[in-house]
Amino acid sequence: MPLAYWVHNLSPFFVQFTESIGIRYYGLAYMLGFITAGGLLYLYARAGRSQLPAEKITDLMVSVVFGVLIGGRVGYFVLYQPESLLHDPLALLRVWDGGMASHGGFVGLGVALAWFARSQKIPFFHLCDLIASTAGAGLLFGRVANFINGELWGRVTEVSWAVIFPHSSPPGTPLEFIEPRHPSQLYEAALEGALMLAIMQWRFWRSDVTRTQPGRLAGEFWLLYAVVRVFCEAFREPDASLLMGMSRGTFYSFFLVFGGLVFIGQAIMKKKPANR
Repeated sequence: MPLAYWVHNLSPFFVQFTESIGIRYYGLAYMLGFITAGGLLYLYARAGRSQLPAEKITDLMVSVVFGVLIGGRVGYFVLYQPESLLHDPLALLRVWDGGMASHGGFVGLGVALAWFARSQKIPFFHLCDLIASTAGAGLLFGRVANFINGELWGRVTEVSWAVIFPHSSPPGTPLEFIEPRHPSQLYEAALEGALMLAIMQWRFWRSDVTRTQPGRLAGEFWLLYAVVRVFCEAFREPDASLLMGMSRGTFYSFFLVFGGLVFIGQAIMKKKPANR
């Protein structure tokens, strides 16, 4: 008897050389996100809407790559798997096993931007606005890669578009006994990724907020991301123990709300005149 739901059977490899070595979609997702961000930064420079010179964009992207990857990796263990880091510190270096946290990536990104701003004498809040306007691309590609990998699946449901993720049950469980789940990775790709990118691009190009209120766009990004992340968490199966009765993704998002309000508050207080 055929199953009523689609069974996830996608390979995490774009090109596979051995059982564990190859070009993975997850790595391609990060690469596409950084390339898209770099391309948008060049458009900003050509349009005269950026204080970041075109010749410095590559240097900034190198800093961003290291900040996001290191912050995301360390954040995953600190925020979601602290016991694993204590018992097996070398797990931090086994990147082929996966494990990245978007909240940790934000912290690493902030540190990288602060260092770059200071070394290149470019306003920190302006850089935050530029990167915030492009960040949705990376989130979009990353969540699609999560779906391809068959990880971070959603809660059990009976909606018609539910998906059976074989790895959501113990190995050897017959497919007919595996419960269908929300493809929450795609919900997050649409909301955290595509929607956030569209809103930030609209704000960047259709307003003068990045010049008159530096830091406000970054603050708005954090606030909106926190809202959509909490919404998506309602459909996502918690992948770590709860904190104060909330999933960790929801709990950590409250810190983004606080940070977003701080950024918006300072931007309003230091608002520049609209006319040049």
